[in-house]
Amino acid sequence: MKPARLIRIYRSRAMRRRAYELLDDGTWTRFGAFFHQAIIVLVIASVAAVVFETVPSIQERYGRLLDLIELVAIIVFTMEYAARLWCSTEHPPYRHMTASQARVAYLLTPTSIIDLLAVLPFYLAFLFESDLKVFILFRLLRFFKLARYSPVMQTLFDAVLSERRALLGCLYILVSLALVSASIMHLVEREAQPDKLGTIPDAMYWAVVTLTTVGYGDVSPVTPLGKVVASVTALAGIVMLALPVGIIATSFSQAIQRRAFVVTWSMVAHVPMFAKLSAADVAELMRYLQSQTAEENEVIVRRGDVAHSMYFVASGQVEVDLITRTVTLGEGDFFGEMAVIRQTRRSATIRAVTKTKLLVLDAADLRGLIERRPEIGRLIEAEAASRRLIDDLDQDGDLAPSEIADR
Repeated sequence: MKPARLIRIYRSRAMRRRAYELLDDGTWTRFGAFFHQAIIVLVIASVAAVVFETVPSIQERYGRLLDLIELVAIIVFTMEYAARLWCSTEHPPYRHMTASQARVAYLLTPTSIIDLLAVLPFYLAFLFESDLKVFILFRLLRFFKLARYSPVMQTLFDAVLSERRALLGCLYILVSLALVSASIMHLVEREAQPDKLGTIPDAMYWAVVTLTTVGYGDVSPVTPLGKVVASVTALAGIVMLALPVGIIATSFSQAIQRRAFVVTWSMVAHVPMFAKLSAADVAELMRYLQSQTAEENEVIVRRGDVAHSMYFVASGQVEVDLITRTVTLGEGDFFGEMAVIRQTRRSATIRAVTKTKLLVLDAADLRGLIERRPEIGRLIEAEAASRRLIDDLDQDGDLAPSEIADR
């Protein structure tokens, strides 16, 4: 193969890789974060335009603006869909496939189908010479594109997916209750109300409305026994509604806790003096971490203050103003390590560059843990001694070299 062709292939692959990183998770760069935020704003604006164009007064007054939003959304979403299809070969599950196989596999994913439905109505309207409003329902599916850019929504979908068997079981119980309640109500009320409860299918409507606690009131029992059946059915409906809500809420909470646990674990294990702790010791240590949020330009610690805790950067960035230089620490970094070994004074002023979430480990909490688990204290002291922290560092300093190395 000629060198020029090899260079073109390499450049194409590099561009495709950069496009994949930008589209899939580019929030770590300023342009990537701006791109993701712009897509979110455009999704919300396009969905709002679809909703408001159904109001005659708004359509008459702002019709051109709504059409412009729709046109911009179609152009951007079409380009985004094409770009995602082009770089789908970079997805880890598809890297062992050929380019065509990878793109076909990507086309069948739920997120790809939503992206396609976000733009398909526009082109179908031209193909079938139909009014665009006919496809208004499909255009509203754009709202689900937000799930791609929202970790919370992704966690919620994962929670629902993980509990799909339990939710299907709830649905089975609900249908069974509706069928039984409808059958009993039909037998009890068929003579009193033959037009409304004369058949089981008619009674099924009443059962579903009652079990879901909607209670339109258009069909209600008139006999004493029918009222008893209705009361029992209504109570069963309350239980049935609480059951899936509880299942989803518990699964969602556990998913968030698992994600937070993994992130926190990785940060704690990253600290050299905690690296030799066992899994049980790290898990117990994590119980003492407290959360703290620092706004942009907020001073977290000042040089000269007494150090009493160390900090982990969960998200955002902080700026360490040392005497000789300035260092920026980001997600996963830590500072104030010496504060948990001995009481010192802060050797630098540290402020938040952006809105930053911190995890704080107080030295007093760690000392209390060491009293109960002496082996933790021995490991920490051994690590400190091995790096000669106490001898090599200024006695008034609380920053260890490991915190600012290679930054």
